Amino acid sequence: MAPLPFNHLYRGIPPTLRWPVKFCLYNTAAAYILSIITGNVSQVDRVWTFLPTIYTAYYALLPLWPNRPSLFFFPYVPETVHPELVQSYSPRALLMFGLVFIWMCRLSYNTWRRGLFNPNDEDYRWAILRQKIPPWLFQVTNLTFIAFIQNVILFLLGLPTQVAAIQQPTKLSTSDYVLAALALVDIATEFVADNQQYSFQTYKRTGVHAQNEWPGARIKWTPADAKRGFVTRGLWAWSRHPNFFCEQSFWIIINLFPLLAPESPKLTASGNMTSLWPLLPSLVLCSLFFSSTLFTESISLSKYPEAYKAYRKRVSMFVPFLTPVWGLLLQLQGKKEEVDRVVYGQDIVPEKKTQ
Repeated sequence: MAPLPFNHLYRGIPPTLRWPVKFCLYNTAAAYILSIITGNVSQVDRVWTFLPTIYTAYYALLPLWPNRPSLFFFPYVPETVHPELVQSYSPRALLMFGLVFIWMCRLSYNTWRRGLFNPNDEDYRWAILRQKIPPWLFQVTNLTFIAFIQNVILFLLGLPTQVAAIQQPTKLSTSDYVLAALALVDIATEFVADNQQYSFQTYKRTGVHAQNEWPGARIKWTPADAKRGFVTRGLWAWSRHPNFFCEQSFWIIINLFPLLAPESPKLTASGNMTSLWPLLPSLVLCSLFFSSTLFTESISLSKYPEAYKAYRKRVSMFVPFLTPVWGLLLQLQGKKEEVDRVVYGQDIVPEKKTQ
């Protein structure tokens, strides 16, 4: 019997991509089916913290996997893969895996304490989007973007480690050590941003300063901060989304590992590669963060129209180094003192939230 076209296409996928592509497609199908059954479209959100680590681990540990899957979903490396890829581990790929694992631990902790692993929890933005568009369009969005495109992005985040595995360096280079240090600083900074946001939201909800806060989050929030409705102190005084800035920076750093390495890819595992294609995953992720942040800020602006409008004028969306520039521009316009009072002041009059 002649093979199905899909099987022919699958056989055309490079050997080192076969299991990851298969895993990605199964996750896409599972996320969509579960969203239909439960009515909850946050299925990908609950595994976001794990999937990039799984894809990265696959490439970092290529010599560990068998030629054929011993169990359903179990990783394997086809026999047609270049033999050198399965004979020794790439120290660069292992380092990248270690960094991504630390990233996973941070994100998993933050996701857990916010209760987002609860199967009944759904991202509040999906509920708002559901109200704004027709039901049929929301289901199209669910299939194409929420289930499929998000899974593809998570799959792409593992590809820089594939390049590092192909490079097969015998030892780490100077660029590896520098990038690893930057990645650790980035993760630590994002952890502080997460803790400051969590501390503020706890105080806003309870009016009580939580005990045993993490270092960097021991800020004495005031009633004026809570009345403002959103955090503007700590790292959030420099960036409207310092956690998002660090998240994007982390994956750019991961993408730079193979780009800045002294080795070029020595083995052909996925066809011809240009020198910059490993940046594609981080660029796609940055595009996702930018568009989703615009939607998130539209919600905040509708809830706190005056205060958040001032916050947007005073503080950069992502890059903290631009915030002094915004302040200088406001100073030249003679508006800085007024905007600072609304954004940082402690005598703020509570603004009515719009429903």
